[in-house]
Formats: sequence, C-alpha cells, structure tokens
Amino acid sequence: MVSVTDPADRVSSSCLQLATGNLQLRRPVTALIALAAVALDRLLPEPRPHPLAGFGRLAEALERRWNRPLHAGNAWRGAAAWALLVLPATALAAVLGALPGWPGMAISLLLLWLALGGRSLDEHARPVAAALADGDLDAARAASGRMVSRDTAALDAEGCARATVESVLENGADAVFAPLFWFVLAGAPGVVAYRLANTLDAMWGYRSERFGTFGRFAARADDVLNWPAARLTALGYALTGRTRGALRAWRTQAAAWESPNAGPVMAAGAGALGLRLGGPAVYHGTRRERPVLGAGEGPAGADIQRAMALVHRTLVVWLLAIGGGALLA
Repeated sequence: MVSVTDPADRVSSSCLQLATGNLQLRRPVTALIALAAVALDRLLPEPRPHPLAGFGRLAEALERRWNRPLHAGNAWRGAAAWALLVLPATALAAVLGALPGWPGMAISLLLLWLALGGRSLDEHARPVAAALADGDLDAARAASGRMVSRDTAALDAEGCARATVESVLENGADAVFAPLFWFVLAGAPGVVAYRLANTLDAMWGYRSERFGTFGRFAARADDVLNWPAARLTALGYALTGRTRGALRAWRTQAAAWESPNAGPVMAAGAGALGLRLGGPAVYHGTRRERPVLGAGEGPAGADIQRAMALVHRTLVVWLLAIGGGALLA
C-alpha cells in the first residue's frame, strides 16, 4: 500500500521544519552575538564620529522644519517625523540582519555594538568619582554636568555624587539592558528601532513650549519600548544588590517618580545600594521637588563605583540568562 501525501502538505511540512531549525539555530547565535557585542563595547572605544551623532543632526534639521509649536496638528507632525526617521532605518536593519550566514551575523553584531553604551557610561562616571576623591569640587561639577541635564554649577560633593549615581542607574537601563532586551527579542531591527526611538526621546521628549506637542509621540514611544526592559533591569538590580531594600523601594516609591520607567529602575537601584537618592534638583534655573528614593545616607564619591559595580553584576546575570535560555532552547 502506497501512502499518497498532498504536495501542499509536503511543502507546509518542509517550511515548518525549516522555520523550526532556523529558530533553534538563531537562539544560540543570538546569545553569542550578544556576548560578543558586550565584549566589544568593553574593549573598544566608541567610533568617532558615532552614527548616532549623524542621526541626531538629521533629527535636529527635520525638527526645525516641521515643528510648529503654536499650530494645530503639531503632535501629528511630531509623530510623522518620528516615523520618517525610525521606520526606514528599522526596515533596512531587518533586511541586512536577515542576510544568510556571516554577513547577517556581522551586521547584527555591529548594530548591537553601536547601540550599547556601557563603556561610555563608565568613562563619564569615573572622572566624577576621581575628582571627588581628590577633593576637586569644580572638576566634579564639570564632569557630572556632562552626564546629566540638571544644573551642576552649585552642587556640593553629595549633589555631584547623587547626580552621577542616578545617571549610572538610569542609563544602565537605557544604554545597556534595553538594547540587549530588544536584540534578543527582535534581532537587528529591534535594537535599531529602540536605539533611535530612545535618541529621539532624549532630543524631543521634553514638556516644554517647544517640544510639548511635537515630542509627545517620541516620549510615549520610548515609554512603551522601555517598559519591559526597565522592570527587568530593576529586578536585576534587586537580585545583585540588597534585595529586600530594592524590592521595598520599588514597591513603595517607584510610582511617585515622574517617569514610569525610570521610577522602578532608580528606586530599585537606590534600595540595592542602600542609598537615598532623588530629592530637590535644579533644571534650567528652576528648582524641582523630586520624590526621595531608597533609604539611608546620601551618596558619596565612592558610591559611584558601587553603582557602576551594580550595573556590571546585573549585566553578568543578564548574559547568563540569555546564554542559559539559548542552551535550554
């Protein structure tokens, strides 16, 4: 007796087997690319000029032409500008990252490396810690001013340390963990879409007369894209620091913070370090009353290194989780 199989069934079965095989192959390859990109980020300086600098200039030019703060429909202009800048680059990354064999893997590695900012974060934070250790408050103010948007000219030593620790914790999520999350979830197009959206939020996502309507879509898109990675980052901080304090601060204090994603990250980070962060800060000449995060003493210069070490430990946990997931798959 001869079994007769419908040709369409054979084709469907072959496609399913091929897709399953590619998925199984992609998981370990994704883990290896993630590990290699983190290694490159640690070993190599940022390329100069960085591609994001060119993207930023393009975004500035488009915003100058399209932003009409007093006109109706300006929010739609901002959304259209966001789409014009992000979607074509994401589509190109999808095409190039899907190239078979080494070309696709090399392009994916390059894009993830360019999106990561762990080394740059350390390079900006260390001079603040060094200046505070030397008692050079002017140098600490200048170095912290290159990391944060608040006014630093009148900060005391604790204020410089607080600004830097907060920046390390928050940018650990934005510049390290969120790119890794989106790469693992969606490959090259995921990491490109996230990094460009995050850049536009940093440029346009201000509640100001100029950007209040135009940057609304950029701010909301960044909130959505950062939501899962921010909470996984907060969990990582809790697991690699003072767990009970981190979870308590996350549960009781994060919701009071203005940003829905920075709140969990910074609250968990403050609790994990056993520090008191937040509080009043001056932005563009205006004093803002921010909630207090964490508990204990205010940060000192040595706590900057502790914050960097917390990010590094969390990164190790993430890489182990990504590698372990690939092995289990």
